[in-house]
Amino acid sequence: MQQLFVCGKQGGTLFEQVLLLNASYEPLTLINWKRAVKLVCLKKVEVVEESERVVRSVSVAIRVPSVVRLVVFIRYARRDAKFSRRNIYARDKYHCQYCGRRYPPQELTCDHVIPRSRGGWAGWDNLVTCCVECNRKKGHGTPEEAGLNLIRHPSSPSWYWGFQSRFSDRRPPSEWRLYLHLYLGDGEFE
Repeated sequence: MQQLFVCGKQGGTLFEQVLLLNASYEPLTLINWKRAVKLVCLKKVEVVEESERVVRSVSVAIRVPSVVRLVVFIRYARRDAKFSRRNIYARDKYHCQYCGRRYPPQELTCDHVIPRSRGGWAGWDNLVTCCVECNRKKGHGTPEEAGLNLIRHPSSPSWYWGFQSRFSDRRPPSEWRLYLHLYLGDGEFE
């Protein structure tokens, strides 16, 4: 196979990523641009959107795909979002669920809405992002006992949220927005 060279601005960290859609235009995953080009050459995907970047070999110039769609529909077992402290913070958008202020991750804690000492569990439906001050105020009581109100009750995120959370604080490329909005809704990336 010929050696390919990338031309153009490399820009953000998502340059390496290509959005892979199922044949039904449902977002499946992110793949790197080299795999996307290989799948295009094998005719397993079609290019839906191209980026401004170009890869060149001695005899060929190819625009790097930004969105590709599988030619054949595949059944995909959707995985739930991974349960982790980082994902709890991301679900709550780094805002304390009691005072509503946004904090950097190192200034946050996870709080059990129903304390473990009272039968609370460690799960999506009982953990919220909390600042240190509100966590101290709440102590081992319930929010009501501490005079605190939950801004939003905790819940398990959808698999679409798990897919979207891969972008962290970055905005997805503009070429992806239409395909992600079909499934994630209009304000998810704003």
